Amino acid sequence: MLGLAAVGLVAGVVSTVVSLASVVSYPALLAFGLPPLAANVTNTVALLFTGLGAAAGSRPELAGQRTVVGRLGLAAGLGGAAGAGLLLVTPARTFEMAAPWLVGGASLLLLLRPPRAGQASLGGESGLALRAAVFCVAVYTGYFGAAGGIIMFAVLAAALDRTPARVNAVKNLVGALANAVAAVWFALFGPVDWAAVGPLAAGFLLGGWVGPAIARRLPGDSLRLAAAICGLAVAVKLGVDAYRSG
Repeated sequence: MLGLAAVGLVAGVVSTVVSLASVVSYPALLAFGLPPLAANVTNTVALLFTGLGAAAGSRPELAGQRTVVGRLGLAAGLGGAAGAGLLLVTPARTFEMAAPWLVGGASLLLLLRPPRAGQASLGGESGLALRAAVFCVAVYTGYFGAAGGIIMFAVLAAALDRTPARVNAVKNLVGALANAVAAVWFALFGPVDWAAVGPLAAGFLLGGWVGPAIARRLPGDSLRLAAAICGLAVAVKLGVDAYRSG
């Protein structure tokens, strides 16, 4: 189980810096012998601790952002609940087919439309369009989740007139709220492997706490570029897996 703790540490850092924790942790759970559905829900429950660590590590960037986090957190929580419910009652094939396009499109948005001061879109941080977009991303996060943080970061970057590091901090906390609600659903009704949750969660907690310090030291353009490149790579991998098996 020390191996899972190490995986969680790496994935927690990756999650808070470039939003791709599940790219590390989900394959590791499969390698440890968990079936795909059990690996998915176990990963979601453990990821809750990345959010806790990130919230603690991102306090400087979260200063003055309580209002926007609260406003978007409600939409994210509702979306996470809806996505988790869908996963438990429907096959994941549709989302598996759509995931590469969603992740790839969000990654291109980061490359082609970097946020600029005074040019926020989606109606700004108080707009209904932003809350609707966050809800939809949270549904995806609760249902399937691969690179959901990339999509959330792209949506928030398009709407919030903030530095990438501050957008990333909002993304970490709003995404954690969506994940937390989904995790409750899975804990109650899903095939969670609790023996794997413990060590993985411990690594996630530490990695989530360390990650914001790394993101803080990256230039804004570098953070956005790293997220976009990683997202495009994941989109290709998801596409190959989804359409080859279809």
